[in-house]
Amino acid sequence: MDLHRARPPARRDVAEGLDSRQWLERIYEEWRSRETSPEAPPFQEFWTEGGVDLPTTQYDAASSVFSAFRTDPEAHPLHTPSGRIELWSQTIADLDLPDIAGHAAWLEPTQWWGSPLAAEFDLHLLANQPSHRLHSQLDMGEASQSTKVSGREPLRIHPADATARGLEDGDVVLVRSPQGSLLAGVRISDALLPGVVQMHTGAWFDPSSPEVADCVNGNVNVLTRDAPTSALTQSNTGAHVLVAVTRHAGEVPPVRAYGPPPFVTTTEEIHV
Repeated sequence: MDLHRARPPARRDVAEGLDSRQWLERIYEEWRSRETSPEAPPFQEFWTEGGVDLPTTQYDAASSVFSAFRTDPEAHPLHTPSGRIELWSQTIADLDLPDIAGHAAWLEPTQWWGSPLAAEFDLHLLANQPSHRLHSQLDMGEASQSTKVSGREPLRIHPADATARGLEDGDVVLVRSPQGSLLAGVRISDALLPGVVQMHTGAWFDPSSPEVADCVNGNVNVLTRDAPTSALTQSNTGAHVLVAVTRHAGEVPPVRAYGPPPFVTTTEEIHV
């Protein structure tokens, strides 16, 4: 066997010899050179100015949605079985699904202020995408870490709700839902409605202290339900959940999500 031929090819330089600034310039200039791109200044001018204004298209009522259909429904039918706007879908009704009808209908959610769960879990948590990272990418990075409170993901809460719970800005709190629990750092904000709290998604999962919480770094996935919006759509319901928030009592465990895993040294033989 020729061992030289058996060797895998050398790893390609994925950076192609460019640093981050050079990559930005390359991507920008490639976009600027496209025929479909609007007129834009060279990269250096764009970078110095801090941005470039892109043209916008004004709303035109004459070309709004369904305009051709409204003008002549017979000549321009919609992509529905009847070719018309349908308030009832026989196709969906025939699926006979337990949680969606053939027409628009309100089904009472399991977790909202009108449900029995609200007696214990009295705050409505909104979990939205972060502005300081992309999903969970680079949660260990400087931009994401600069937003942390006591080293973990912040929970924003209205001043009235904070006062009612004896919370101050910077406190570490235990956040519980019917599904799980986490630790978070308090940020008091009057930008929220009373009764509503908010956390960003994407904090790295840290289950290293299960006796304290399911995640001590503030990963909201432990709070939300693993349930679809309906059996038909299978969309995400992870942006809303009822929670209870209390000050964390006791020692605050360290965040271990960003450290390497522990290695175990053994002298036992390993048989493959």
